Amino acid sequence: RLKKEMLANFIITSGNLFDAKTKIYENWIQGNPYIITDYTLPDVRGVYDLEITTDKKYTLKIKGESPADLKASLTSLNDTNKTDVTVTINHNTIGLAFVPRPQKEAIRLSGAVELNDTSTHKSRIVLSGRGQTGAGEWIDWKATYTSAPKENVKKDTAQKIAPTIGEVYYPFCAFGQPERDKSLSQQFRERQHAILIKNVTVWTHDSVGVIKNKDVYINSGRIVAIDDAIKPLKTAFAVTIDGTGKHLTPGIIDDHSHIAISNGVNEGSQAVTAEVRIGDVINSEDINIYRQLAGGVTCSQLLHGSANPIGGQSALIKLRWGLPPEELKVKNADGFIKFALGENVKQSNWGDRNTIRFPQTRMGVEQVYYDEFIRAKEYAARRKNYESLSKTEKAKTMIPRRDLELDAIVEILNHQRFITCHSYVQSEVNMLMHIADSMNFKINTFTHILEGYKVADKIKAHGIGCSTFADWWTYKMEVREAIPYNAAILFKMGIVTAINSDDAEMGRRLNQEAAKTIKYGGLSEEEALKLCTLNPAKLMHIDNKVGYVKVGYDADLVLWSDNPLTINAKVEKTIIDGIIYYDSDKDKLMRDELQKERTRLIQKMIKAKKNGEKTQKPEGKHNKMKRCDDLADDDDDE
Repeated sequence: RLKKEMLANFIITSGNLFDAKTKIYENWIQGNPYIITDYTLPDVRGVYDLEITTDKKYTLKIKGESPADLKASLTSLNDTNKTDVTVTINHNTIGLAFVPRPQKEAIRLSGAVELNDTSTHKSRIVLSGRGQTGAGEWIDWKATYTSAPKENVKKDTAQKIAPTIGEVYYPFCAFGQPERDKSLSQQFRERQHAILIKNVTVWTHDSVGVIKNKDVYINSGRIVAIDDAIKPLKTAFAVTIDGTGKHLTPGIIDDHSHIAISNGVNEGSQAVTAEVRIGDVINSEDINIYRQLAGGVTCSQLLHGSANPIGGQSALIKLRWGLPPEELKVKNADGFIKFALGENVKQSNWGDRNTIRFPQTRMGVEQVYYDEFIRAKEYAARRKNYESLSKTEKAKTMIPRRDLELDAIVEILNHQRFITCHSYVQSEVNMLMHIADSMNFKINTFTHILEGYKVADKIKAHGIGCSTFADWWTYKMEVREAIPYNAAILFKMGIVTAINSDDAEMGRRLNQEAAKTIKYGGLSEEEALKLCTLNPAKLMHIDNKVGYVKVGYDADLVLWSDNPLTINAKVEKTIIDGIIYYDSDKDKLMRDELQKERTRLIQKMIKAKKNGEKTQKPEGKHNKMKRCDDLADDDDDE
């Protein structure tokens, strides 16, 4: 802000900063000016009579977009051919250089910009001084202003087309929220959207289990009542939904997702990148947000990839489609960080370009962890010792250098940041648990953990949760011994177990992935559904807000057409914070609107082409669906 006592950091421009032709004159940093374009230069643009003592007379034209951006030409009285002139100007001095025909040597002139009186009118401008011919002869010169330069006006032969502008959508892509509707952002902040769902089967995940033919009332973003025959409060925002024959469940929560991340999920340049943050690169316009809403997903943990033993800090978001990135984030959520083990970390079979970075073996991966936590403890001790000094001692002591990477590791040691670790084989799982014991930190979650069934007793003893796949295996060597009973075995051992996606497509059907544990392990329907609703909420430390259909909890709910564990079930409505972000009926209407908009744009382009406007080849951009081991960004074909 430009305010008294604030740092003198500002810029001086020629006009509105957002105008295309605006130029930046000066950039001031803490009171020190850095001149980019000198705006104090005199404006010498115009037509002049130029006289040189060699009895040569010319017409000199100087023009340009600004006094600092000049072009000039001259013609002699006996010749209509133009000669280009180089112009330089500095304060009140000017330089001209040109090669007059038929000569080959340049004439160089330098002089002053003078005003005959105190008037600033251009008719008083005189340029004069001395110069040299190509032969080295000294000459005098003088240029007197006569008129303003004439601007060349290009004739526009194309017929002017009155612009037709379509509606603005939020986000500005397919299935966005039209501007004519009340903005979701406003609804989100005001929490005014009240909903009554009547006569529905409710999967509470509470001790009462599944209850039938109940009414659920939502107001101010929360569940306020679950009862028989509820009468809605008088409010202009109330929506009543007939839930007869339908099922209401908590929203699906994906503990391991890579959607909505801009330009890649791995900072693979070094083994430890604990300082990078997914929260800084959330892409709120990723169409996968809407697609997953259509699958009942309400909340996701966006994780760094698995190229590094210690990767970046994750972000917990609710899929509030149409809101900006910051409003997607779960407020006051605990901080998490991605660790990884296995083939991805040592970059097995990743090609010749990935054989240099340490580590390249599993024993190297182990050493990376020890080295990093030892460094973090030493770093924390240095900072603690410095803070314990008196003011006098501090003045004599160098302040310990701030290290953002080690700050994140210290947060782990202080139980302020929590580890979710990409893992597969039992040997490495044992290794990391041993390191955690010896270095005194805790692992929150093992993700994938496809050999978890082999070490379930040790995982339980350490109080670690597991987030796994239902039936993925044999896609690389370290998952050859995966079994579809893994999730059920872990769950029955008393471990908090979840089913995750790690894949934008699978994220749309996590209910069906969870249902496989009924066949492979004999879980009950309620237990199976908890694998993708309540249990990931526990792993993400947000089960005090979501994961239940319970009075006082956030209204993050899904209305299904059928039992959510059947392949016949379709999502009819996905509700987050009491706001309907996906509606199957509205989705059909939006598809029709999209077709109309596509047709409108095509017709607009055809009309523009017929009226002579330039055409260009369309360039599509493929939004790659990201996975743990992706090193390429969105624009890479790999």
